[in-house]
Amino acid sequence: MELILWRHADAEDGVRDEERRLTAKGKEQAGRMASWLKRELPRDTLILVSRARRAQQTAQALGRKFKTSEAVGTEATPQSVLKAADWPRGTGTVLVVGHQPTLGQAAALALTGAPADWSVQKGAIWWLATRDEGKTRVRVVLAPDQV
Repeated sequence: MELILWRHADAEDGVRDEERRLTAKGKEQAGRMASWLKRELPRDTLILVSRARRAQQTAQALGRKFKTSEAVGTEATPQSVLKAADWPRGTGTVLVVGHQPTLGQAAALALTGAPADWSVQKGAIWWLATRDEGKTRVRVVLAPDQV
């Protein structure tokens, strides 16, 4: 199984949390990362996206169908994110577009068995994979300014 955790790109401040939109910088970040992901993602990737506008806008940059999921939203837990993705028992590739600190905590939980406050930059991805023997590895950690 492969799990990609994609933090929404840079968003405006000062409005109701669920309604925050991407800034011009955020739109650029989302576009850059989406261009890279379009080349790398399998066609049958399941994409789960928070209901928050900034996450929806980030995912829309991919130009693929996605599923909105409360399990990866602003009130999500690291456990709910991994459960929604069926990590680590699932098959195929799952892309989650969500929020900090939950995505960093989910990465820590997936890799170490315990949630910790790891940082995922705005617009960045953490790509994790399991092997047949049940071991987890980090395939890619990539920020938008690196693509």
